[in-house]
Amino acid sequence: MADENNFGSTVEEGKYDASAIQVLEGLEAVRKRPGMYIGSTGERGLHHLIWEVVDNSVDEALAGYCDRIVLTLQADGSIRVEDNGRGIPTDIHPTEGIPAVTMALTMLHAGGKFGGGGYKVSGGLHGVGVSVVNALSSKVIVEVKNRGHLWRQSFSIGVPDGDLEQVREMEPGESTGTTITYWASSDIFETTEYNLETITNRIREMAFLNKGLEIVVRDERPPAEGMADILDDAMQADADVDAQVDPMTDDADDTAVPEREGGVLERRFKFDRGLVDYVEHLNRRKTPANPTIISFEAETPEGTETTPTRAAPTRRGSGPRSPPWSTAGARSGG
Repeated sequence: MADENNFGSTVEEGKYDASAIQVLEGLEAVRKRPGMYIGSTGERGLHHLIWEVVDNSVDEALAGYCDRIVLTLQADGSIRVEDNGRGIPTDIHPTEGIPAVTMALTMLHAGGKFGGGGYKVSGGLHGVGVSVVNALSSKVIVEVKNRGHLWRQSFSIGVPDGDLEQVREMEPGESTGTTITYWASSDIFETTEYNLETITNRIREMAFLNKGLEIVVRDERPPAEGMADILDDAMQADADVDAQVDPMTDDADDTAVPEREGGVLERRFKFDRGLVDYVEHLNRRKTPANPTIISFEAETPEGTETTPTRAAPTRRGSGPRSPPWSTAGARSGG
């Protein structure tokens, strides 16, 4: 029995020579071996798609251009991530001859985080992220507000449905930003059911690590039978614990019980003290030996910004202990 490889030649079963070597180009490689890019095609890999998209928005926050991200689990099973950053560039790339946003969604290793000046710092796995999401989704819609217009382009299984479309002019005072909506492919993933607890735990961590950034999680899916009550009970348990300890300061916001309007759950995460709020969060169910949280900040060489370094957690014990790091070794940039 023989199979045809991607060169168009026939390869005999069990034969291993040059004709058996395949070259997967573009996003085809991602669909062929998704585990190489997102770890698995199970629930962990499914949620990794969310982290890839949200990480791009967080990078806009790190660059100083974004202060709000809204992540929505929509009723039709799609995921929508919206930010108020600069928006993925929509102008034509000088060498590829296509809009930069199209490149970002269809070409591996295409991004603004490889030293081109678009970002001084970034986090997560980038240059691969959003194109991998596109490759592993049955449909993707990207909407960008920049250069005075709203732009839109849709993709099916990683392939553009058409050219980038100029939808309308931006309204006076309307903010720039990027909105990506995608439907994870049920042909690739073992499940396309998202776990709200997994998502909120990860988003809370992101908010702690990026002080002042507001991230909103909305769940518009119809609640499964009995799940709404279970979730409400868990959220209320968190609220009861918060009521038994000293409340967080006014500059920390982790809404304990989500708002429910028309069946929609919404939870908002914003921590203006960053790691200090994180340590307080860890101490909610404990009696700290030292109620004062010690934190440090360091100035950049230019002296124009301050960056949090570490927040020393309070410890239980009979005597004082030194922190496991040296303050003299604290470096700016995190």
